[in-house]
Amino acid sequence: MAGSPGEQCRLSPDRLPAGADPDGPADGMRTLEVRLAYDGGDFHGWQLQPDRPTIQAALIRAGQEVLGRGVGVVGASRTDAGVHALGQVASVRTSSRLTPWAVARALNARLPSAVRVLAAREAPAGFDARRWAESKRYVYVLDLGPAAHPFLRRFAWHVPVGLDRSGMTKALRHLRGRHDFSAFCASAGRGRAPFCTLRSARVVTRRQRLAIVISADSFLHHMVRNIVGSLVEVGRGARPADWVAEVLVGRDRKLAGPTAPAHGLTLLRVRYRRDGAGMPVRPGGDDPVAGSIIEAGSRRHR
Repeated sequence: MAGSPGEQCRLSPDRLPAGADPDGPADGMRTLEVRLAYDGGDFHGWQLQPDRPTIQAALIRAGQEVLGRGVGVVGASRTDAGVHALGQVASVRTSSRLTPWAVARALNARLPSAVRVLAAREAPAGFDARRWAESKRYVYVLDLGPAAHPFLRRFAWHVPVGLDRSGMTKALRHLRGRHDFSAFCASAGRGRAPFCTLRSARVVTRRQRLAIVISADSFLHHMVRNIVGSLVEVGRGARPADWVAEVLVGRDRKLAGPTAPAHGLTLLRVRYRRDGAGMPVRPGGDDPVAGSIIEAGSRRHR
């Protein structure tokens, strides 16, 4: 793939990336990798739904205006209603010969203000943002202050009680590795095996903010939110840390804690295999809402 994402974005709108075939692929179609950030508060999730605003619908609508009717959009993660993203990745299939720079600029001119294309570039033939993904990282943010912070109300769950951080950390260790996560799945039997590999999981604190950062090869429906709800039970002292291990082995959703609200959850990044199309993500950064807690929680960890 020619050039870095920054170099791609500096290309003139009337120039193709260096080395690109001006005639395009043999079938006339090409795939772009698009990285997105969005405030999911006013959307009914990523996936298309009849008569409801979704991120995928907004991207397809804008894409059809820019690229034509034949555009196809696949997201790496089907985030739920109210869930946010700092590093969602979509594969956009089109016959248009516009440069990635021009596509990103044109999409942002047409997308709702709560959705933004952060970067776009040419992707290898056959790239599929969902199927090629090796792992995803989410962060769940809790606001522990006595009064809910007005700047965090859309992005953090307000839990105005003292939480035992060490107990939550101990409980989270039980979930690392490959397990059957049926106990933390909202809807059993959604057409996939319930086994996931939790590659890393940690609790990060900054003053009156607490973040739970989880990376895995895949996630079940509401899995992170159900894990967070259970960890909060431990943090409040309602359950011992080892209870989470018992819930995991029990494989029964009724044994776990409540589902944490959607608005505290953010998709931080998606990783791809080395020969794939995953572009580097700088989670958090200067985002005024996520702030230092997300940046700290999304650093590389074991």
